[in-house]
Amino acid sequence: MAHHALNPTPETVHWGYFDATIPPRLTVDPGDTVTIDTVSGGKLHVEDLSILRPDHREIVEKLAPVLGPHILTGPVAVRGAAPGDTLEVRIKAIELTVDWGWNVILPLRGTLPEDFPRFERRLIPIDRKAMTARLAWGATVPLAPFFGILATAPRPEYGTVSSIEPREFGGNIDNKEFVPGTSLFLPVFVPGANFSAGDGHAVQGDGEVCLTALETCLRGTFELALHKGERLEMPRAITPTHYITMGFDPDLDDAAKQALRDMIRWLVALKGWQSAEAYVFCSLACDLHVTQLVDGNKGIHAMVRRALVE
Repeated sequence: MAHHALNPTPETVHWGYFDATIPPRLTVDPGDTVTIDTVSGGKLHVEDLSILRPDHREIVEKLAPVLGPHILTGPVAVRGAAPGDTLEVRIKAIELTVDWGWNVILPLRGTLPEDFPRFERRLIPIDRKAMTARLAWGATVPLAPFFGILATAPRPEYGTVSSIEPREFGGNIDNKEFVPGTSLFLPVFVPGANFSAGDGHAVQGDGEVCLTALETCLRGTFELALHKGERLEMPRAITPTHYITMGFDPDLDDAAKQALRDMIRWLVALKGWQSAEAYVFCSLACDLHVTQLVDGNKGIHAMVRRALVE
């Protein structure tokens, strides 16, 4: 299988939006591996543009965000992918590429906008050797990088949609469990699937409560596998340790119901159990985590240890 690379340039990124009509920047065969380099942050987030990599600075100077803040590299088309298929994104490696990250608080956004109404911007140094970030008030946080956004193209009838809200095609999922060794399964809605990546996070807590994580530039290596005729309603993942289903909704209760119902369906398919049996099992052995509270569609992910069902 071939190995490809896609770097961020004004011609290979889409900033702040998804659209089924965005043409692929690269086309690969099923089973190929692609290394996708991504950048993060615009003039609002990084005040001193002199710290940006040359390719990042060119993007910020030549392009403007549309609807959302995320600079996404792609899309990458997979030959033979068609609506109704599933794209499996096997995360092989994630690499930090700069020695800094940013965090912002925005008025009227975040989990506690009434408590924190003012704009605040922070640039936080990253120690890539020690894999830590030192906060100015004295705390040191160990890093655990992951991509906040991994997505196929949306349904064509959606037109142009913001990168902020996670949806059935993936997008701004912000799930810190998506570490190397994870397979993320995404529904395909357009020929080629058209996979994009971005929104690099050096570290994030479940909830992402102040609005942003430690946002940074990441390079990821992904093997793109195709499952013909295997239709998914929502993204699923298998990490090195867990099966994960996801729900996205403005109402956190409804997001939890989505994630739980999909986990029950998955367990019925995997084990041959009755739905009620899977429901009881989930009450005993499935953990519901708040993925994020700040992206319009809030997120819940349901987690079952692989050792319990394999």
